[in-house]
Amino acid sequence: MAKSKQKGIEEPIPKDLFDILACPLCKADLEYAKGKKGLVCSGCGEKYPIKEGIPVLLPPKTK
Repeated sequence: MAKSKQKGIEEPIPKDLFDILACPLCKADLEYAKGKKGLVCSGCGEKYPIKEGIPVLLPPKTK
């Protein structure tokens, strides 16, 4: 895992990858959710999990 330069906090996703991630639905930027266990879209608010350091950016299933 990559360490942030701020306060030694471990980042689940390396910064160079995190910087290019976008929401697959609306293409807005993603932000870490509380606790850095997932990502939240800054545009539409959709949530995506992070599993073993890999963001799972699958759109939600439609009914």
